Amino acid sequence: MQTFSDQLGLRCVLMRGGTSKGPFFLADDLPPAGERRDAALLRLMGALEPRRIDGIGGIDSLTNKVAIISRSTRPGVDVDYLFAQICVHKNTIDYSVNCGNMLAAVGPFAIDESLVKAAAGASTDVAIFNVNTGKRIVATVRTRDGRAIYAGEAAIDGVAGTAAPVWLRFCDVAGAKTGKLLPTGQAIETLEGVRVSCVDAAVPMAIVEAAELGMTGYETAGEINARDDLLARVERVRRAAGRAMGLGDVARLEMPKLVTVARPVAGGTISARYFMPYTCHTSFAVTGAVCLAAAVQVPGSVAARIAAQGAAGEVAIEHPAGTLRVGIDATQGAAGTEVRSASLLRTARRLYAGTVYFPEATLDAPAAEPAREVLA
Repeated sequence: MQTFSDQLGLRCVLMRGGTSKGPFFLADDLPPAGERRDAALLRLMGALEPRRIDGIGGIDSLTNKVAIISRSTRPGVDVDYLFAQICVHKNTIDYSVNCGNMLAAVGPFAIDESLVKAAAGASTDVAIFNVNTGKRIVATVRTRDGRAIYAGEAAIDGVAGTAAPVWLRFCDVAGAKTGKLLPTGQAIETLEGVRVSCVDAAVPMAIVEAAELGMTGYETAGEINARDDLLARVERVRRAAGRAMGLGDVARLEMPKLVTVARPVAGGTISARYFMPYTCHTSFAVTGAVCLAAAVQVPGSVAARIAAQGAAGEVAIEHPAGTLRVGIDATQGAAGTEVRSASLLRTARRLYAGTVYFPEATLDAPAAEPAREVLA
């Protein structure tokens, strides 16, 4: 950190990863993990007031994400990636889950910051360890002359234009937080009066048929977010699922996520709406897509019952902004469904690099109380 008058400055690179964006920091530039680091991140993101005027964060969850990167000492891994979700409704930070969209920018960032040496060919594989979930992901990044390439022909729904492709391969995705693909041991059960599949692959998630919550399943995010009654019911089901999965009281956590599903209408495998968890995502989260694709492979699950036939190998998820395709490597055996890996295409872009400032007194101030608790 550097001092500028009565402010402290941190080196920062703002990256877009998939349909999200946020600041990327080197772990060595931040205070050690704990209250002082959390206080700094909350203050520099502007999380103490709802419009984020006094910080670099945005007004929703998609633009209030932080990536903390370090060179890894783990065998077969290049960099460690810790994801921090600024909880916009609570003024807190949640480290419990991964973000697959921000993950798309980790490889390019690591190459450009000289944490990983670019390969001699047209692409470079970056082995990433996600600290939040303890899982390994391999990102394949286009490179030239030792740097990541950002221009290209790849397009993803939810982001305008095209960019260079970033391929993500999630290894050993099952049991990201609970150690099991089916944390409750059942493919389906009833919670809060609705049938739910509790699945943990890349992220723990509760999957519910949209009709059981009084939805068509094809609503826009805006239509869903305008319904306080629906959001409150979604939150009750989510919390019940957290308890059923053995995660305890998840009222202050961003996990598990909840997804509603319906039959596809645009040639895909399944139509879905993803909750972040307090509002509906305008597109779809990468880790959520991996989990839903895995759930489609589980016989008897809510997702498998709703999905179109022929979902083996690739699952195409229809969401409010288009379609997200997930390659899935899964088999059925005596022990049930085994999901070995999942892969999908994302893009990323380096937006700016420089110094972000926050008041020096932040590190000595007590943590701010949440402005309000929603959907209690």
